[in-house]
Amino acid sequence: MKSNVVLASSMVAAALAVSLTAQARTVIQNKGSDTLVNVAQAWAEEYQNVAADVAVAVSGGGSGTGIAAMINGTVDIANASRKMKDKEVKMAKDRGQNPIEHIVGYDALAIFLHPDNPVNELSISQLKEVYSRKSSAKNWSDLGVTVPGCKGNEIVVVSRQNNSGTYVYFKKAVLGKKGKYRSGTLDMHGSKDVVDLIEKTPCAIGYSGLAYSTDHVKLACISKDGNACVSPSVATAVDRSYPIARPLFMYTNGEPEGAIKGYLDWIMSDAGQCIIQNKGYAPMKTVDCK
Repeated sequence: MKSNVVLASSMVAAALAVSLTAQARTVIQNKGSDTLVNVAQAWAEEYQNVAADVAVAVSGGGSGTGIAAMINGTVDIANASRKMKDKEVKMAKDRGQNPIEHIVGYDALAIFLHPDNPVNELSISQLKEVYSRKSSAKNWSDLGVTVPGCKGNEIVVVSRQNNSGTYVYFKKAVLGKKGKYRSGTLDMHGSKDVVDLIEKTPCAIGYSGLAYSTDHVKLACISKDGNACVSPSVATAVDRSYPIARPLFMYTNGEPEGAIKGYLDWIMSDAGQCIIQNKGYAPMKTVDCK
């Protein structure tokens, strides 16, 4: 009887210890950009080895989803591949939130083609002809090429859904502030979906973060304003010579404090910046990654 009492007491003590440990652990809610989700997960996993008492819960859904959560006060850090709009900042402040912007790295927004596509270079003007509502390029022949395996030679235009920061940034950088996407685009939920579709579709063209490139798709060299074309890379994203390079953001409610500050400080450190570089993005600074 005594052994049963001792066993029961031990079980209660163990359960209490687990409960106290769980209560002592800080959980940071991190949501938003699909462009950033892979590196955000890598940061969260590695940070467990840095601060075991802090857990970072990461989810995607797009920049718009993360920003909406920031506006509503339901997230600690919102990931975004575009800046918050003035009206979004105002909405947040109207609800008692104070979004503070943190640039955590840079990305080259790559233009993907099927490997059999003979196009190697594209200008911003040509991309606008393909993607614009006033499109003048419906077929690959309008760009002076014939694509093997592309029946009818019609361009299959692949885009992202409109809650994506990548969608918003591409629209501004390529179509212009008042530009609109053409109708009939295939709008993919995530960056990986864009690349997977183009790999299987000879007629297709699409855009996504460089980090999602694979050996099964082709990257176009991009030119702007008559200048020489530049290939997307970590280096050309860092020096901003690539015409469609962009910063990547994390937003906090007010200046970060406590566990959130500790986490962001670590992300900005060499250790955190080496992780974003290893994932195919450009770090905020020159880092020595061993």
